[in-house]
Amino acid sequence: MRFVKWGLGLVVFAVAGAFLHYTLPQTDIVRVVNTEVQRFDFGENSIFWAGGDVGADGTAVNRDVRIIETVKPNGRPSVYRNEDTGWGWPPYFKLDSSNLQTEARDLVSTSADPQWVALTHYGWRSEFLTIFPNAVGIRPVDSPDATIIPWFNIIFLTILAAILWAIGVRILRFRRNRIDPLIEDAGEAWDEAGDRVAARRKGLRAWLDTWKGKPRV
Repeated sequence: MRFVKWGLGLVVFAVAGAFLHYTLPQTDIVRVVNTEVQRFDFGENSIFWAGGDVGADGTAVNRDVRIIETVKPNGRPSVYRNEDTGWGWPPYFKLDSSNLQTEARDLVSTSADPQWVALTHYGWRSEFLTIFPNAVGIRPVDSPDATIIPWFNIIFLTILAAILWAIGVRILRFRRNRIDPLIEDAGEAWDEAGDRVAARRKGLRAWLDTWKGKPRV
């Protein structure tokens, strides 16, 4: 039973960690090499795409999506989509995809004269599922070694840990003060009932022995 509890705990922890990793903002230092619009057909991977621009038809099975193509300092390509999140999930309330695309286009540079940028995004890149992280912000930086401190993630995770700790303490306190005494009382009542049953069995056995020992007429 202990292994089952540990297994369930690890599954819950992994799911929660994956959810936070997908949803919380991350920042990459990259060089923008191109911006374009591509048409995508959505299938089983549609849950990893936003609903299109606010005010547009977000139920279409295919639509044009703004794409930002970049290169990382190590030379590896990194591609991002640029979609509005609107009022849905995750709650970035992003309504300015057109403006962001213009900013990215203005920051296009070459390897001979690079302009490095800090591109903030959420989500994952998967070539197998054809999904891209969604860009939510972009700004120029001085060099590819620029230090980006994720203050929002630090504050958010600290508050989340404090809330979970407070909830855990209250659950343990409630269990100690309310549930454990009930379990102990139930256990004592069960033991007492067992003792009474054993005493009755013993008395019945003694009565039967006495009855068997009486002479028959």
